Amino acid sequence: MKIAKANRLNEVKEYYFSKKLKEIRKMGNNGRTVINLGIGSPDLSPDEKTIYKLLEESLKKENHAYQSYSGIVELRESFANFYTKYFNVNLKENEILPLMGSKEGIMHISMAFLNPNDKVLVPNPGYPTYSAVSKLLGAELINYNLKEQNNWYPDFEEIEKEDLSQVKIMWVNYPNMPTGAKATKDIFQKLVDFGLKHNILIINDNPYSFILNNEQISILEADRANEIALELNSLSKSHNMAGWRVGMLAGNTEYINTVLQAKSNMDSGMFKPIQLAAITALNANKSWFTSLNNIYSERRKIVFEIYDILKFDYNKDQVGMFVWAKIFPKFKNAEQFSDMLLKDGVFITPGSIFGSNGERYVRISLCSNVKTLATARNIISQFVEKTDFIEKNEDEYEMVFTKFH
Repeated sequence: MKIAKANRLNEVKEYYFSKKLKEIRKMGNNGRTVINLGIGSPDLSPDEKTIYKLLEESLKKENHAYQSYSGIVELRESFANFYTKYFNVNLKENEILPLMGSKEGIMHISMAFLNPNDKVLVPNPGYPTYSAVSKLLGAELINYNLKEQNNWYPDFEEIEKEDLSQVKIMWVNYPNMPTGAKATKDIFQKLVDFGLKHNILIINDNPYSFILNNEQISILEADRANEIALELNSLSKSHNMAGWRVGMLAGNTEYINTVLQAKSNMDSGMFKPIQLAAITALNANKSWFTSLNNIYSERRKIVFEIYDILKFDYNKDQVGMFVWAKIFPKFKNAEQFSDMLLKDGVFITPGSIFGSNGERYVRISLCSNVKTLATARNIISQFVEKTDFIEKNEDEYEMVFTKFH
């Protein structure tokens, strides 16, 4: 390689799932079938009306032109109506910025507000992109702890022991990924109050509100949230449109325009038929979510059975499209267990990829059908029986791990 890569890439590693998928593909090429329970990519399709709308609008030649950087007005209005209906938040259309997925929004928000050496509060455990994007822009990370004993909520007293004078942004994510912790109005109010006190922009990443969750809550409901908070949302999980790349950012118009200033230099607008189809999806009857969650509920029962076989601890009240569990005490860490199980043909995500506070946890995705999950359950049951690791002492367990690793 003759041209040196940018120094900023020295601050980030290849995404864990990118590396792991290569390993799984290699196993497949060698004749080993692997059941992948790690990735949160919905295996179900959007509502038929949404698909037909995309097809219909794609046939119109006038819909193939460049579009507005801020999305069509009708889409912004539909997002606003959606928030009024489900979150009890009244937004104006100029308080909404459609995005090509909320992951894009994380980059644009960071580019709009962060300078090199600014500081960013990032949850541990948390979505790795928050850290990666901050590092790419030369910002300094301050990891704040989320712990089981505090219901996976921020410990504000602990955070305030840090030097917060240069902190610009705090990333939060409720309903939480990876832990499945539900939001509360109280925690959102505390976050807004914290942001106001320290002049920190609080950004809630909120794509999991509708998955196995009966109570939709937005940080924008909190008192004075409009002054200091933004919220990301997405149709990826709630409407099975992950590959369509439709998300949104909501909040104060001034903040929205600041983000748009960065975004408008990065893309040329979203394909209009996708925007029109997204409107159809947003207008779907509430029964859409009921039907979707009936499917996820059946899948989650099998995941609970898997964890019971492994004797892992988990909270049955968690929400979202993943199930988080604490690993059997004798394992050194979750990555060790995940690698061990992969040799038998099942991949589950080690919590350590989300931060040090996830080292004793694993995450299973609900994006596989009941038959696949049942097959994985049977493989894991056989794995437990043949290794007998649950009954072994730590020295014996190390021998088992070495053998299967």
